[in-house]
Amino acid sequence: MKVLLISANRERSPYPVFPIGLAYLAGPLAAAGHQLAVVDLCFEADPERAVTAELETFAPDLVVISLRNIDNVTWPASRSYLEGVKGIVTICHRQARTVVGGSGFSLMPQEVLAYLQADFGIVGEGELLLPQLLEKIENGLDPQGLPGLLVRGCSVFQPPQPLAQIGTPDRTLFNVARYQREGGMANVQTKRGCPFCCIYCTYPLLEGRAMRLRPVTEIITELRTLVDEQAISYVYFVDDIFNYPTAFAEELCRAMISAPFTVAWTAFINPAFITAELLDLMLAAGCDAVEFGTESGSPQMLKNLGKSFTVEDVRTASLLCRQRGVDFAHYMLFGGPGETQETVAESFALMDELQPTAVITMTGIRIYPGTSIYQTALAEGGVTAATNLLQPVFYISALVRQQLAELVITEAVKRTNWVVPGLEVNISDAMLDALRMFPVKGPLWKLMKRMGRSRVKPM
Repeated sequence: MKVLLISANRERSPYPVFPIGLAYLAGPLAAAGHQLAVVDLCFEADPERAVTAELETFAPDLVVISLRNIDNVTWPASRSYLEGVKGIVTICHRQARTVVGGSGFSLMPQEVLAYLQADFGIVGEGELLLPQLLEKIENGLDPQGLPGLLVRGCSVFQPPQPLAQIGTPDRTLFNVARYQREGGMANVQTKRGCPFCCIYCTYPLLEGRAMRLRPVTEIITELRTLVDEQAISYVYFVDDIFNYPTAFAEELCRAMISAPFTVAWTAFINPAFITAELLDLMLAAGCDAVEFGTESGSPQMLKNLGKSFTVEDVRTASLLCRQRGVDFAHYMLFGGPGETQETVAESFALMDELQPTAVITMTGIRIYPGTSIYQTALAEGGVTAATNLLQPVFYISALVRQQLAELVITEAVKRTNWVVPGLEVNISDAMLDALRMFPVKGPLWKLMKRMGRSRVKPM
């Protein structure tokens, strides 16, 4: 069959993200004998025109649309992406049947499928399921009952089955160089699954709690291909947590040190599982910056958010970075259950003490079905079973709801290393465009050291 793959993501803030989900699908589809074409809407000024042109020239039998996110997860400046995707589905329906999948779709698959009016939906991982669906269609068989497949108008649904083994993404159909040029890095996944219990996190819903590790040899081969064939010089490991399991992270770093190539990289780190030995291995393997999903500097809020570490863990991990002169950022999340003015102040105080390169801060917590915070919001009456969560709905503690935005802006603007998307402290689309003019690879927050003063709604 002729299959058109469409990456629907058009969000470029803070940088464009390579559609790795579609790249994971491309290999199995090609191996099954299907002819493939790609439309990546991230760089298209007129998405509907780009899709229409490809439909005319390629004439696909089936269109697969990947939905990375359904909105930008940013309060109060939230914006939904679904209307634009629905327009693309409508255009595709003129010529071919449509399949929608991706992490954004899988968060609320039945609701998204009903809204978009696509023919099929792929819930969870599609590397095995999508070729099975195409085989059924080619042979004129009813695909209903395939685990993870939603069929428009059919209420029968079998839950998805996680892959036993994760493959390697096939990037050959995509413009990797442009993502390197405009995004500053390529993305690589070393594992799937998350065993932790953060109250807001969707990773366990999307990938399961059991961790599935890729063979280190395959990761090294993928990295070498990126460096040798795509001239990639910087990589972001997109794992929920790079340094867990610790032994696996150490094995990967040792393999990168021994590999016949060099590449700089960064990753998300859990402060409870970083040791001096592991950090030294990471730096020797090319790591030049780390990001911590800290979320709060308040001991009580860390408990309320379901975090797996303590404030002392955060201190220790930060000190290891400072001692080695490596750039590091802490991600903060204000407004969770029990948040007060006092706990917000504790977070600012801890960051003042630790002096990271950057503090990236979100206010309000996007509510998704299946998460613990959804149950909390139900119990408190913030949402009901009938609430439409396709539109962005955020949890904000009643104890700070009225003053949270003003409080965060007032304190963050005093500090040059704080970035608050949504409230536009030290960040705006114009500022990001300007920062991309610098020849920087990796996270843009590393440039915070150049900030002369803090700004609200910069540029």
